[in-house]
Amino acid sequence: MKHKFLAIIGFSALLTLGSCGEDFLYIPPQGSIDQEALTNEQGVELLVNNAYAVLTAKEWGASLFNWAQGGMYGGDANKGSDPGDQSVLNEMEIYNTMPTNSYLGDKWKVTYRGVRRVNLALQVLANAEDISEAKKAIRKGELLFLRSLYYFESLKVFGSYIIYFDESELGNDPKYHNDKDVYPNVLADIQVAIDNLPAKPEDVGRTYKWAAIALKAKILMQQGNMAEAKPLLADLLANGQTANGKKYALADNMSDNWDALKDNTSPESIFEIQFSSDANGNANSGLALCYPHNSGPGGCCGFYQPSYELVNSYQVDANGLPYLNNEYRTKPTVTKREDSDESISVNDPSIAVDPRLDFAVGRYDIPYKDWGYPAKDWVRNPVNGGVFLPRKHVYTKAMADADLGRASFYDGWAPGSAMNIQYLSVRDAMLLYAECLANDGDLKGAMELVNQIRKRASLEVNVVKKEDGTPAANYKIAEYPASHAAFSDKATCVKAIRMERKLELAMEGQRAFDLFRWGGDYMAQELHAYVDYEKQYIPKFAGASKLSSARTMFPIPDGEIQTMGNDESGKPYLVQPDPWK
Repeated sequence: MKHKFLAIIGFSALLTLGSCGEDFLYIPPQGSIDQEALTNEQGVELLVNNAYAVLTAKEWGASLFNWAQGGMYGGDANKGSDPGDQSVLNEMEIYNTMPTNSYLGDKWKVTYRGVRRVNLALQVLANAEDISEAKKAIRKGELLFLRSLYYFESLKVFGSYIIYFDESELGNDPKYHNDKDVYPNVLADIQVAIDNLPAKPEDVGRTYKWAAIALKAKILMQQGNMAEAKPLLADLLANGQTANGKKYALADNMSDNWDALKDNTSPESIFEIQFSSDANGNANSGLALCYPHNSGPGGCCGFYQPSYELVNSYQVDANGLPYLNNEYRTKPTVTKREDSDESISVNDPSIAVDPRLDFAVGRYDIPYKDWGYPAKDWVRNPVNGGVFLPRKHVYTKAMADADLGRASFYDGWAPGSAMNIQYLSVRDAMLLYAECLANDGDLKGAMELVNQIRKRASLEVNVVKKEDGTPAANYKIAEYPASHAAFSDKATCVKAIRMERKLELAMEGQRAFDLFRWGGDYMAQELHAYVDYEKQYIPKFAGASKLSSARTMFPIPDGEIQTMGNDESGKPYLVQPDPWK
């Protein structure tokens, strides 16, 4: 049985305690439980679990899957659905984002909600006398891991000049300036977590030392500090073990990483966000919009539709290798829109594609997990969103039959599932390490990691088949031969790694954050090309803006700036980053 922290969510309403508010910017009413009553082992456990519960935030803009800020904004997908539904996302998907965007407000508030819950738990933990020092150390490690994660979620969206405060803040209305880079604070927190956490958690679902090492490496990579990230990633991949004590490795079957029936069992899993299907669980409501429409699994709401650009980047050359210079952008599309009685698109079987295309993306006339072929009404509005479907996070029919996924899991209408989300994974860590090796000139070592990823993708179990057992499309994939330029030319090697991250991590909410950390010029070049390509197929992109290379972050929500106000000298506490002024 996987350990679930969600049962404590109902308790969270009692934990206002008269200290600073969870959304950081308002003073909550007094709760019915005071802090003294919680200053014991039982109270600490409740508060720690309550801090974990923020991982499952229900707000769509706050989802740790980052489907809007990371996936859509990075070009993996567009908003989908109808133009009028969640129209606040229309501006974001065509790079006209405003500081008033409510999805950004959700992200800011929920990350600081997590920070506040962690800080409250740390304050109580410090004064609890009936807990052993050993357990105190572990709980402190868990809480600092969570605080690092929540700050990381905020800084990779808003940049590193945000607000940092810790458990020493006891006030009811804290005021801080965002005039300091918070990376040093966050890295200090995660190092304490590493020092305090056990190599194996007492319950599956809690964090542990290897997860903290992975998170620190990921934070360092987002910062651009490959030198310090490299030894952490090397240690992680050579010696790390899952929460169940398995040596880290790629799962042969990629579907094992996206299956509620196999949660917490994959050797690829470093840290999973736990979701449940009981009456108190929200079944990952942060992704509730991102399911096929009408008769498809979920039945609503048709958001997060993969882009034509992403789909066509899976085209391969005669050798089964990707087009590292983006030649696919000049070739015919793999799938084109063509309305008929039964479908809205037609696939071109003459074009060879990486088999991961139909693992990440749902296409008409290709079996969709174990649901059979998609029906025409699964796409809500092909003019607005294109003809493709999200696939990785969508529950299977087997999961639905086991009551682990259905159309009305949350609030009586929202689709969802009990499928965990791998927030930290071996596939991600391997490709981050490959970047580090390439940066230091070990091109052979870097490409060996890329080839491991590609070899796994080529396994028969990962090839989508028709009912008669034949491949569903013209699939072709190969490992890079040692004679390829990527083994001898650093620039080509870097291109190969970046393309592999795009293909392997597609639709996982990662793409924009990779583009941010690879630099503003590269980000702008890629997103400009994305817009130019996409507008050939989806009219709304003709009105898209070309994102400035300086905007490697989102604007701070305007409502937060106004609510925080000014200090005694008249200086605003929160200042918008220069690229967004």
